[in-house]
Amino acid sequence: MDILLVASAFNSLSQRVYAELSDLGHRVDAVLASHGAAAIRTAVGEVRPELIIAPMLKTALPEDVWREHSCLIVHPGPPGDRGPSSLDWAIAEDAPRWGVTVLQAEAAMDAGPVWAAVPFEVPPVGKSDLYRNEVSDAAVTALLLAVRRYGDSSFKPQPQSDPSVHVVWRDPFRQELRRIDWEGDSTETVLRKLRGADSQPGVLDELLGQEMFLHGGYIEDELRGRPGELLATRAGAVCRATRDGAVWIPELRPRKASGDPAPFRRPAASVLASIAVLSHPQGGMYGVRSPEDGPLRHAGDRPPWLPEVAAPLEPAPGRRTWTDIRYRQRGDIGFLAFSFPGGAMSTDQCRRLLAAYRYALARPTSVLVLGGTRDVFSNGIHLNVIEASADPAAESWTNLIAMNDLVEAVLHTTDRLVVAALGGNAAAGGAMLALAADEVWCRTGAVLNPHYRRMGLYGSEFWTYTLPRRVGPETAEQLTTQALPVSAATAADIGLVDRLVPVPAQDFTAEVDRLATALAAAPDLGRRIAAKEAARRRDEAAQPLAEYQQEELARMRGIFFDPAAPYHALRSAFVRKTPSGLARPLALVGEPVNGGSR
Repeated sequence: MDILLVASAFNSLSQRVYAELSDLGHRVDAVLASHGAAAIRTAVGEVRPELIIAPMLKTALPEDVWREHSCLIVHPGPPGDRGPSSLDWAIAEDAPRWGVTVLQAEAAMDAGPVWAAVPFEVPPVGKSDLYRNEVSDAAVTALLLAVRRYGDSSFKPQPQSDPSVHVVWRDPFRQELRRIDWEGDSTETVLRKLRGADSQPGVLDELLGQEMFLHGGYIEDELRGRPGELLATRAGAVCRATRDGAVWIPELRPRKASGDPAPFRRPAASVLASIAVLSHPQGGMYGVRSPEDGPLRHAGDRPPWLPEVAAPLEPAPGRRTWTDIRYRQRGDIGFLAFSFPGGAMSTDQCRRLLAAYRYALARPTSVLVLGGTRDVFSNGIHLNVIEASADPAAESWTNLIAMNDLVEAVLHTTDRLVVAALGGNAAAGGAMLALAADEVWCRTGAVLNPHYRRMGLYGSEFWTYTLPRRVGPETAEQLTTQALPVSAATAADIGLVDRLVPVPAQDFTAEVDRLATALAAAPDLGRRIAAKEAARRRDEAAQPLAEYQQEELARMRGIFFDPAAPYHALRSAFVRKTPSGLARPLALVGEPVNGGSR
């Protein structure tokens, strides 16, 4: 069929729907609802779709569109659930099960007849993680079923007036419902509130006398203090005491002041470090431990009055404290897990991961697994940190060099097999990090964006070596110039991925452990490692890795340090979620869809 996607943003779910419908042979175009009703009507007129699908929609479709065309809406709630904050309510009410419903657009919100519905379990994870995994899996299953049913003229969707459908209207989940009572809320309650707003909209709170949005939350099992007190920093996050424990908050976003540019999320410690405050010896009204009275001036990536409390790379058994990088070993297998908010990797994160990788290489293993956790693998350099820096061009360059150093270390590993285990999406430099490994294992729900073009970049991370090596020069050219999202299934078909892992997100780590055990026990493992080393020597003799890197970096440096390069406006627009003004930012009909997902 000719299908038109209408989405408020071409987010992870919209990309997955685009990719999986395309895999089935449908001709798919897309238009951003944020461009307004006129843009939607224009797209409908150009495409003349047989079916319109809204995988992620924050505004209503124009009435003339849904009256004249069949329009299916993906709603992240079970049949009968209505309202714009369905998933927020599910997390807030600690629902053990939830669902996704595909319904037909009508005048009343979420009130149309049901074409398909799929339930899912709700694990104790952040809303963005839940959305990219359990919600996405259920949504795609329901949507593909609805599309098949739409093609079968005998199927009649179920009206929600049916007595079997229990209709519940849920109001928008506003900030007053998210607000944390640090004196009264338990750690469990605080975590649930933080997780329910980890990506958007954040939890509005006050820190150092300024209103801030808190993004994300993880438990701390040892540090303690007065409720609301800031206790420490770790890897860019800040630890804050609750009445019966403490939590780690990875990111903060200042509240927008009138006339100021749109603020954005970035590592919490760096946000606090940028604020000049009047502090008090005992923390006072701000709840901050400080060495002296008076105004403090501080710069850098962390507030100097808080201790940096590092977590061991290999935490002791039973410890529940948060850390973004962990190593564990079982027999002949090393597992280096990492998880960064949204998959973005700053200079510091790249360097710390490289140090952990070198630590893993010093251990006696024959198989090393990178990743292996649920959710995003990596999306490359950290555009938010770059945008917030005093010199974005210089920080772009520094971040890229740190990312390249990490990828180069993987490519030079010849004494063991390295597996990249992708529990979720990967894009740009993060996709190339995965391709540096000997094998790429990918959960079936993941989406890959192995390109840089939509951010105005040529790309680096040795992609000119690793991508053609896997898929051939012609397909590599197609992937990087068309810049379209690639489903896990297609990635396996073209050689980007070696093994598909068809399990739910919560089972991914256990399944990777099982597969790694089998790989380490394979009788030909020694032969494969020897062959790998010989292949690296042959490739190096044909063209050294340094030559690939030199050419890539020369192009990237020219882009980074050119103030007129589109990259700078595209980066700023992406980070601040504003129009770029540089051509159509997503696939309006007639041009490729923007696959960039940093």
